[in-house]
Order: sequence, then structure tokens, then C-alpha cells
Amino acid sequence: MLLTIDLGNSQLYGGVYDEEKLILQFRKFNRHQYSSDEIGLFLNSVLRENNIVPENISQISICSVVPQANHAIINGCRKYFDVDPFILKPGAKTGLKIKYKNPAEVGADRIINAIAGYNLFPNTNLIIVDFGTATTFCVITKDKEYLGGIILPGINISMESLERNAAQLPKVEIKGMSKVIGKTTQESIQSGLYFGQIGMIKEIKQRIIREAFKDEKAIVIGTGGFSNMFRDAGLFDEIIPTLVLQGLKYTIELNK
Repeated sequence: MLLTIDLGNSQLYGGVYDEEKLILQFRKFNRHQYSSDEIGLFLNSVLRENNIVPENISQISICSVVPQANHAIINGCRKYFDVDPFILKPGAKTGLKIKYKNPAEVGADRIINAIAGYNLFPNTNLIIVDFGTATTFCVITKDKEYLGGIILPGINISMESLERNAAQLPKVEIKGMSKVIGKTTQESIQSGLYFGQIGMIKEIKQRIIREAFKDEKAIVIGTGGFSNMFRDAGLFDEIIPTLVLQGLKYTIELNK
């Protein structure tokens, strides 16, 4: 079995593959500072609670955007699973031609999403929108060129910023809205968060298609924790919340 771990700024998101089938997904809020025992015991407990024998984990694939936690998670995997995990670092095989001025600057999660994208949709121009701590766009050509992307404050950061910096604005539930005009302060914030993301995505998507693909067709993929909220918004050709886990599976196969 393969254990996949995406260590993000806000959450640890993981999954277990039995051959080609994703049989488990789990999440944990990320504190950035762990001991190897904490992370190892957590992973062991999650597997056992879901009737998966930890000894059956033979491979572990990790991507991380929290460098200070890497040592603990790697050593936790070694100690509790007796597996030397693969972690995506500069120099690993990706199958991509990375066109960033400094390729090492591209976040590991963005590379993993791109790897999943070109494996799922080969010979296709791709735009991947990931709703995480930040909302990010990745632009990949049909020739597997990673051209770059866009990074904006995520929807949760936007809500927390309003709450923190505006004395009379409350924290609200983030959710999809059917009407743009709010009738209460809460509804007005919820509308702004939801439709603000929609408007931003539409504008940036159109500009990417013109600038990168010369108006050629591109498949637009939504992923990340809030992606399902936009399922009926007409923004995406595909919504794949598990894209990063699929990418971790493809990546470890590339680097065997």
C-alpha cells in the first residue's frame, strides 16, 4: 500500500492507495511544529481506526510546503513504518519542463498538481486552480511546459483578514451563495467571498488562455479544500479534490 501526504500551510491532507484505488482520505490541522513521534503516532492511529494495518504500508510519498516540519515527518515515517519516504525536492523527476526563472521557487504542491494534471489529461493545455491557504493557478502546456502561475490570498485568509481588520465585521461561514446582494452583514460578506472568487477566476482564466495558449482550448481543473463549493459555478471542466494525492502517486512511480 502507498501512503500519500500533502503537508500544507493549514492542513495535513493524506490518503492511502491499495494498488490503483484510493481507499482512505484524512485531514489534520497543521501546527507547523511536530515531533517525529507525534506525526508517527497520528498516522498509525488514523490507519488503525480505518481498519488499515500500518505494516501494510510499503511506500510513502510526501510533498511539503512547510520545510520546518520535514525532518519530523520523514523520521516519523521511518520510525513507525520502517519506510524511507519519498519527498519531492528540487532534482526529482517530474516530467515537466519548468519555465520559472528559478524552478526551485515553485511550491511542491503546485508541481504535484501539475504532474497529476498531465497524467490525467495528456497532450492538453491545462489550468489548475487550487483552493488552499492561497488560491493558486498553475499553467501547463500540452507539451508539459510548466509556464508559471498566479498566487492570491485564499478565501479563508480573506475572511480572517476582514474579521481581524474591520471592527464591526464578524467571522462567517464560508459557503456558496445563490444571490449576489446580501440582506445582512453576514450575507454580504459571504457573497463577497464567494462571488469575488468567481469573478477573479473568470478574469484570470480568460487572460491565461489569451496569453499562454493564444486562445487554444485549455482544460480548467479545480482542486483543493474549497473546490466543491464552486461545482455549480460553471468555472471548471473538472473538479478533482484528490488531485494532489493522485499526483503523489504518479510522482513516486516516476522516481522509483
